[in-house]
Amino acid sequence: MSAAEKRLEAFLQTVPYIRFLGMRAELAGDEMTAVLPFAEHLVGNVMLPALHGGVLGAFLEATALAQLAVVQKSEKPPKTIDVTIEYLRPGRAMTTYARADLRKVGRRIANIHVEAWQEARSHPVAALRGHFLLAQDD
Repeated sequence: MSAAEKRLEAFLQTVPYIRFLGMRAELAGDEMTAVLPFAEHLVGNVMLPALHGGVLGAFLEATALAQLAVVQKSEKPPKTIDVTIEYLRPGRAMTTYARADLRKVGRRIANIHVEAWQEARSHPVAALRGHFLLAQDD
């Protein structure tokens, strides 16, 4: 197991809400794909049925933080400064995928864009734009 895989796995196991969601991640080089398998407890609208908006938002934010865990050498996790979430279409009751694009990673701040999709990556269900404070090793 590579160092990046170890950092990713450590991050995923550290956050209890990620375990509650059932989120996992697949790593190919330094490109990570987050996977949110469908589960009944994630449904927010039982009439459609559709995933809860908070579940999608948390999944997007966790994807951004997990991607930072892959590329950062620090054992301290980054902290969220702000995020904007765009809900583009209902997240149906099925497995959801996400990828984070690190737009800029500076010494202290990272600017990240994340898109989540279900059947086709070209039809995202939600997107996140956020800024994250990177851990500073003393």
